[in-house]
Amino acid sequence: MSQSTAAPVSEVAIPTIPLRELAPWALFFGLLGLVVIFFVTTDQGAVSLPAGTAVHEWVHDGRHLLGFPCH
Repeated sequence: MSQSTAAPVSEVAIPTIPLRELAPWALFFGLLGLVVIFFVTTDQGAVSLPAGTAVHEWVHDGRHLLGFPCH
């Protein structure tokens, strides 16, 4: 005859991150995302930050993949 003994249930504390610590990281990644979106969608020479077409060539296939025309 075997008797089953249930293990005691322990509560797990879920850590919280204060908004004051999260805000700088959210701002940083938000600005980084905007820079990436700029280079992938807009940088075609008319409003190009760096001179030349190097950035356009680097993100050329990504533009077509995302549906942005560049020709």
